[in-house]
Amino acid sequence: MDTSPDVLTRDPAPVPVASDPRPAGGDAPARCEQDADQSLYLIGRPPLKDFLRFVKHHAVNPPAEKALTDAWQAAREVVHRLETEEAGIADDPPIGKLGSEYEPLLIEFLKDPLVHYGFNTVPTEVAIVELDRMVVYQEHIDITHSRRLQQTLGAIPGRAELFRTCLPYDHPQPPVKWCRAGEGKFVFVSPSNDLRFLGPRKVHPGELKDAPGGNLVGVVGASVGFGSNFMNAIYAEKRLILNNGSHRAFTLRQMGVTHVPCIVQHVPSRDELEVVASSSVRRNPDLYLKHVRPPMLKDYFDPQLRMVLPVHRRLRQITVRF
Repeated sequence: MDTSPDVLTRDPAPVPVASDPRPAGGDAPARCEQDADQSLYLIGRPPLKDFLRFVKHHAVNPPAEKALTDAWQAAREVVHRLETEEAGIADDPPIGKLGSEYEPLLIEFLKDPLVHYGFNTVPTEVAIVELDRMVVYQEHIDITHSRRLQQTLGAIPGRAELFRTCLPYDHPQPPVKWCRAGEGKFVFVSPSNDLRFLGPRKVHPGELKDAPGGNLVGVVGASVGFGSNFMNAIYAEKRLILNNGSHRAFTLRQMGVTHVPCIVQHVPSRDELEVVASSSVRRNPDLYLKHVRPPMLKDYFDPQLRMVLPVHRRLRQITVRF
């Protein structure tokens, strides 16, 4: 079916702006320190210890553990209520086909080699998905990063800008620095959490501009960089799990966008799920695929299910040793 533009963006719904719900008995600081960011954390689902550990190690001024536990327990009661009131809400989410108006954008997008290299394991399509029906596994959202993204987008994006925001084939690269840090050690640093080890690579002597001394046979390299950064989801057992693009999905939903273009990977069995899903989903697949009311993207906007705290600004570091 064709999807008309008005299905993609509606007038902004009354989605609450991320704020700082104060845990019972605890006072949230009125102003963050200059080197702090705002982070949202979904609460009310086990394990509690992960939430307490996150606050302890990341919060600028961690509230008392009892206050955090009380807030988490209150959210737990809300989760129990939703298990009855919204049982099955994650089942059978609509997946719409792109309309003909998207054909030029889709043709350009499919020229990107990262699409073919990164999404060739299971049947895959580019489709229109509803944000509120998506299951999520990411417990926390960087609110500061989301606000920067919203400032970049400005008003609700049009069709082309929305497509390129969700499926950016120009691959803008976040800032990154790297250097040699001793014998056999290299360090890469970036403010982006997407910095990652991309895997080993075999390099033939002819590919090197400046070969080291000696009779060179080959070079083994360690590739460090960023992911493809495409918003993508896994469709498995009649549920749609957001696999990448959480911050853009959160930001767009807060701006009033309800439906977005997204890569959808159709996963026919748990075996394929082990290959394409995140480690969180692989560790506990039943929470996302079988639970009557799994964590969903719309939970980020429920003040009863989240806590927003100032956290220390951190850089992501990848160290390569040999």
